[in-house]
Amino acid sequence: MKKLALTLMIPVLLAGCATTKSPTGRSQVLLFDKNQMTEMGAQSFTAMKKEQKISNDKQKTTYVNCVANRITAVLPDQSLQWEVVLFDSEQVNAFALPGGHIGVYTGLLEVANDPDQLATVIGHEVAHVLARHGNEQVSRAQMTNTGMQLADVALGAGGVSNKDLYMAGLGLGTQVGILLPFGRDQESEADELGLELMAKAGFNPAMSVTLWQNMAKAGGEQGPELFSTHPSHSTRISDLKALQAKTAPLYESAKKQSLTQCKNG
Repeated sequence: MKKLALTLMIPVLLAGCATTKSPTGRSQVLLFDKNQMTEMGAQSFTAMKKEQKISNDKQKTTYVNCVANRITAVLPDQSLQWEVVLFDSEQVNAFALPGGHIGVYTGLLEVANDPDQLATVIGHEVAHVLARHGNEQVSRAQMTNTGMQLADVALGAGGVSNKDLYMAGLGLGTQVGILLPFGRDQESEADELGLELMAKAGFNPAMSVTLWQNMAKAGGEQGPELFSTHPSHSTRISDLKALQAKTAPLYESAKKQSLTQCKNG
């Protein structure tokens, strides 16, 4: 078991060498550089465009691009040319990938039924990229896989009885104790950063609450928050309400500017 403890320390030591801070000051472990993440994002988006149907609705595509462009226009890094694609699918979802790629599903437009609500989702997804959450995810997966492989070798070499039982326990502990709570932290951080982005872009952050109320109605019952990578709807709504005082002044300032109006239909 001493050998096991030593092998499980290796990913921790690796993490200490690559620790940085997120935009909100949260500690991050990033094992991949910007170019690697950009390449991963580009490859993933190219594959998705080949595998999934792209909407040919010009009006909806123009609308989604309008909202997304206003969000990306307030990002601190203006060196990227963001690509926005509307996928024809009933999924109530959207995503953003490193390197400047945004995907929105037509099903989302049935729930996020005005520009402010759509900006809530797009702002949230772009915030994941801004905060380098994709890098965190693949870095954490890399270290977790390495730790599990080393633990398996150590248990086998040490002649530990009931090795499968130990590995099952380690797997559950890693999933519940590391990966899932980590995902919730990312989601909450993306909510906060996304709210700031949408407010700076001139979208009403108060409508984020309405959006997630709509999501709660559309999503049905959720499982226990402990076993979810996303905060519960009630937790998320409560947090968004608490952030209104911080983001409302950003929105009021942005309203004084001449902004492109995004029309839904």
